[in-house]
Amino acid sequence: MFKGFSRFLQRPGERLKTLFGPESAHTDQDASALQTVLPRDEHNVSRKNLSENALKVLYRLNSAGFDAYLVGGCIRDSLLGSQPKDFDVATNATPDEVRQLFRNSRIIGRRFRIVHVRFGREIIEVTTFRGRHSDEHGGNLSQQSDEGLLLRDNVWGSVEEDAIRRDFTVNALYYSVSDFAIHDWTGGLKDLDARVLRLIGDPETRYREDPVRMLRAARFAAKLDFRIAEETDTPIRELAPLLLQIPPARLFEEVLKLFLSGHAVQSFRVLRERGLYAMLFPESDEVLNEHPWAVRLVEQALANTDTRLAEERPVTPAFLFAALLWPCVQQRTLRVSHEQDLPDVPAQQAAAQQVISRQLQHTSIPKRFSMPMREIWDLQQQLPRRRGRRVYQTLEHPRFRAAYDFLLLREEAGELTPGLGEWWTEFQQADDDRQRQLLSSVDTGNPADASGKPRRRRPRKRRRPANRPTPPTLDD
Repeated sequence: MFKGFSRFLQRPGERLKTLFGPESAHTDQDASALQTVLPRDEHNVSRKNLSENALKVLYRLNSAGFDAYLVGGCIRDSLLGSQPKDFDVATNATPDEVRQLFRNSRIIGRRFRIVHVRFGREIIEVTTFRGRHSDEHGGNLSQQSDEGLLLRDNVWGSVEEDAIRRDFTVNALYYSVSDFAIHDWTGGLKDLDARVLRLIGDPETRYREDPVRMLRAARFAAKLDFRIAEETDTPIRELAPLLLQIPPARLFEEVLKLFLSGHAVQSFRVLRERGLYAMLFPESDEVLNEHPWAVRLVEQALANTDTRLAEERPVTPAFLFAALLWPCVQQRTLRVSHEQDLPDVPAQQAAAQQVISRQLQHTSIPKRFSMPMREIWDLQQQLPRRRGRRVYQTLEHPRFRAAYDFLLLREEAGELTPGLGEWWTEFQQADDDRQRQLLSSVDTGNPADASGKPRRRRPRKRRRPANRPTPPTLDD
């Protein structure tokens, strides 16, 4: 994978082969015994590819007498040959001490106190080495729920303790500017070379401490194209319901990481295989199991998102959530229309509100995204109605482009018969004369609804004017 690594693993006396088993609990003594140091001439991590601001933080902490390392994804991705984007620093300086060193910083979080050091638009996240839950350091305590959920974790420790407190072995690799070496206490180098994602410590215990680790396992497996180690993978399906303990706001952020990182399709598949998607989008999961077109629509929307990200084009969570929840809206619309005998538009609006209300119990959706999402859905009822001035009003709607893309997505997935999307494509590109021809070609007497089927007109009841005399009958 990188220079000298395979040879390094085969050295006599190499200790990584005694890596902790799945049921073993790590200790700092274990970590010290297994410490591996990869010298500068045997890895490809170069300061040229690292953030200058992250290096500034490391050097200043070292100058102040503290130990400091770059750790986590930035080192993992560098070793894999990718350009790292986020840079995290681990140090033995406390948050207050870090805050005193950097005036451009602030302490955030209560559950995990960390420091954000801001350099313009870039933020370097600095964390203090975490210790064992059972220990108490300087009055800092760890707190867990009866189910094992970690509620508070501000116990400081050593770098060895910090390493075995991290989630996956490949995320527990430390880079120091004092010797430019990679420090490994958990066997992460070996797993990186084997492309294996392995949880540190007993998987069930670690998942109970923080159920979001199951989502991280799915995300990293999809992003890195890694195999999840059997002992790490096995408990996930059984423990997936633990995600219901996590606040919806936090799960919303995790959904964005899963689906807006360029590997959305594979993340979606990994989530569904392990029963995790049902914990995030329960109603969507139910509908996907019943309608093949719904699976195609969601996967195509995610594939389009991946493509846009690869091309560095903007994406919005509003469109993403619109696609994930649209099959639910369609199914509920049919039910509401049948049970309450409502026309299409109010039936869909009522169904959309029900779908959103249920979804908010699992993941929050900020209004800046839920409102555009609702508009994309509402325009699906307007796009088939191509009569006169209404067409131009639809065309000028702020969400028209998103709604038009959504219509094409529905046709591509097989939910709708193709045709309407092609009409709107040509109408946008046509001159005035051609637009008038397109409008006149539409059968205005029998417009189609959003499902592509002819809309049945309700007969109008004629009202008798109040001042009109009653016509005479034969008896008169």
